[in-house]
Amino acid sequence: MKDTTNQTIPTKTEMDVLQVLWKHGPSTVRFVHDKLNEQKDAVIYTSTLKLMQVMKEKGMLDRDETHMKHIYRATLEEGKVKVNMLGRFVDSMYDGSASNLMVALLGSDKTSDKELQKIKELLNNFDKGK
Repeated sequence: MKDTTNQTIPTKTEMDVLQVLWKHGPSTVRFVHDKLNEQKDAVIYTSTLKLMQVMKEKGMLDRDETHMKHIYRATLEEGKVKVNMLGRFVDSMYDGSASNLMVALLGSDKTSDKELQKIKELLNNFDKGK
């Protein structure tokens, strides 16, 4: 897997493809295309094919051409991509402050009581580890 520290951040559509491959493992274009169409408005198959070919050229995907159907796999590590994207987001939206991000998240209507409890447990465990 490639290191993402000096790489371009994937676009939204590239992230959609990577999410499918990270979740399901190496897959055909048809499989990825079908999964993408389950998630949002219909996408044309040739658009998915072209996107995945471009992602291969960028080094985001690798393609196994040993069989009749080409199998694509992500070359980027999920954790590294997400940490990199989150860092850039926090830097640009919250001046690099994780606490400002947390205040914004916790203050939103989307945070359920169950999620708040899980966050409290994580913070308690984090404190115990220090």
